[in-house]
Amino acid sequence: MPQTHAPRTDGARSLGQASQDTAAELKAATAARLRGAHRAGLRRARLAVCVLVLMLLALLVASILLGGVERIPAGDILPAAFGMRTGLADYVIFRIRMPRALAALLAGALFGLSGALYQRLIRNPLATPDIVGISAGAGAGATTMLLFAPAVPFGTSLAGLGGAFALVATVLALSRRGGGVDTYRLVLVGIGLSAVCTAYVNYLFTVAGQHGIAQVMRWLVGSVNDATWEGVSTLAGALAVCGLCTALLDRALGSMALGDQLALGLGTRVGAARIATLLVGAAAAALATSVTGPIGFVSLISGPIAIRLVGADRSVALAVPIGAVIVLGADVLAQHGALISPVPTGVLTALLGAPYFVWLILRRRQGATA
Repeated sequence: MPQTHAPRTDGARSLGQASQDTAAELKAATAARLRGAHRAGLRRARLAVCVLVLMLLALLVASILLGGVERIPAGDILPAAFGMRTGLADYVIFRIRMPRALAALLAGALFGLSGALYQRLIRNPLATPDIVGISAGAGAGATTMLLFAPAVPFGTSLAGLGGAFALVATVLALSRRGGGVDTYRLVLVGIGLSAVCTAYVNYLFTVAGQHGIAQVMRWLVGSVNDATWEGVSTLAGALAVCGLCTALLDRALGSMALGDQLALGLGTRVGAARIATLLVGAAAAALATSVTGPIGFVSLISGPIAIRLVGADRSVALAVPIGAVIVLGADVLAQHGALISPVPTGVLTALLGAPYFVWLILRRRQGATA
């Protein structure tokens, strides 16, 4: 009997060894493909960053040089950009054009960051701060301060933050269903609250003076025409803080993209991470809005472009320079574009973003009816 069973045992061992070898080969091949995809993704990300940085540098130079600097000696332009000249060069380059260009760049970066955060967290391309009402809440708070207490230091920024956080809390409270947040309800509630904020701002116009109304109307369109170094400092500080917070939240966002249950199994505090992400995105949008006004659709466009270029995992980081390129490029075109200039920057971003928003709505409707 042992002799009859011995060949079967050896055969089973051989089959088991072959299965293990095949599994090991498949595992090694899968790991190699994943490493290759990771390296390819890094190469695409580095290339995209290099191209975006070059575009930003070119747009900065164009923003500073275009528009009648012929009366300024060429040797004074670069020193004036760093505040090392006086007279006409200092006034035109350092006090007007540099703040405007940097405000457009930094505000665009903040809008891009906030939109990408919301889109990645909620996994809905429509869930951006300007669509769900966060920017409208910030605009309502900032408008109140601009009309009734414009001289308060950093009052516009603080009021914008307060309005944005109030909208976040209200939207979350009204969008809950079955212990979670319904993303479609969140978008609809945000649109409704945005209309409420617009009605509130219109009411403020009925009780404000003519001078204040004219100032706020220019601001509500979205423009960097009146940018100052104080505003640039606010935007730079906001980008530094929000960028640091986003880096700290990156691991939690990555695990939450796999689903809440798996993220909880990996040790992620899903509730706290979700609230923190919403607040960081709201703060980025609110502080940018408080300085430049609600420059629309930048947060809607930046994230999807980043995903197309480098995938969802790196989209939040890449949305920052993409947003900066969009706003700075729109501002240069708004100042110097043939047949259209001068117009506020927000007009051009709306012309670019509104058709994309309509296309998103139509695509989602077709997907729902299919």
